[in-house]
Amino acid sequence: MKYMKKSAALLMALALVATACGGDNGEEPVDSDEPTDEATEDEDAAEAPAGDHVPGTIAIITVDPSNPYWSTQVDVAEETAAALGYDFVTNAHVNDPDAQNQFIDAAISAGVQAIILDPAGAEESVGAVQKALDAGIPSFLVNAELAEQDIAKSQIVSNNAQGGTLGAEAFAEAMNYEGTYVELFGNPTDNNAPVRSDAYAGVLSQYPDMELLQQETANWDRVQGKEQMDRLIQAHPNMDGVISGNDEMALGAIEALREAGMLDDVIVLGFDGNDDAAAAVAAGEMVATVLQPIVRATELAVEQMDNYLRTGETGADTEKQAIDCTLITSDNVANLSAFRLQ
Repeated sequence: MKYMKKSAALLMALALVATACGGDNGEEPVDSDEPTDEATEDEDAAEAPAGDHVPGTIAIITVDPSNPYWSTQVDVAEETAAALGYDFVTNAHVNDPDAQNQFIDAAISAGVQAIILDPAGAEESVGAVQKALDAGIPSFLVNAELAEQDIAKSQIVSNNAQGGTLGAEAFAEAMNYEGTYVELFGNPTDNNAPVRSDAYAGVLSQYPDMELLQQETANWDRVQGKEQMDRLIQAHPNMDGVISGNDEMALGAIEALREAGMLDDVIVLGFDGNDDAAAAVAAGEMVATVLQPIVRATELAVEQMDNYLRTGETGADTEKQAIDCTLITSDNVANLSAFRLQ
């Protein structure tokens, strides 16, 4: 993957230099001192198609490529953009709205064609995406959504409610519909976290012999997942299960359970479908994970961006689009690799 971590100052100094992360299609890089007409117009400019343009530079702004989920998102976005002829620059806000704002400001200054964005919070990202729209730069969201519509051109997410329901049903079955469990919750600013948690609760609350002991936030992170699980083990040493909002937190929980000698006795569910989780499912350490269609969602975001820039339409029926998830168990895990199910 081409993404490289840099200091904030260096990232801003290099932001949107087309040759930093993008493929070379022979076009001249965008001159940040000479903004395009679109960058000087009001919101209506973003409604007009570019026409028969030659693909230029786009900005890809993701969350945290140290997480395999977002690493895959970046790789697919870059590969799809390059195949369509675009140069690109890739940055990561690490769920920091201020960093996201800086990257979007840099994109506006450079007059990029469009922004592919995994937003840093549903509410927190509205102003930044609106600012880009006002500058004539359309945004296409993938993985997470905004709290408002008619600002981004596309918002493509996993069907988290459907995926959460699939996962919770598998978890309940593995628990024989009884016992105590704890929950690891994702980033509270990300709409995906409460949607998955609510889907879990909607299923598990139907079984009176299943009891949620405690819910803790671990922000989608493996290290925080382990830290929270260490505390939960101390508080509830006789728990029967752990249901997690994503794989990284679940993998942290597995590490803590292994260290405590409890792994063989505790059912663990993940959500994402990353390769480490697949290995845990194959090893019997995780009962299941829910595969998010991040590959197809990212491809669609870039394809709809290209279609919009060429025609003024994304080609989709609606701005918000949800793609169904797939349950990964020991029955099909051998066919899963790099978030792709063969």
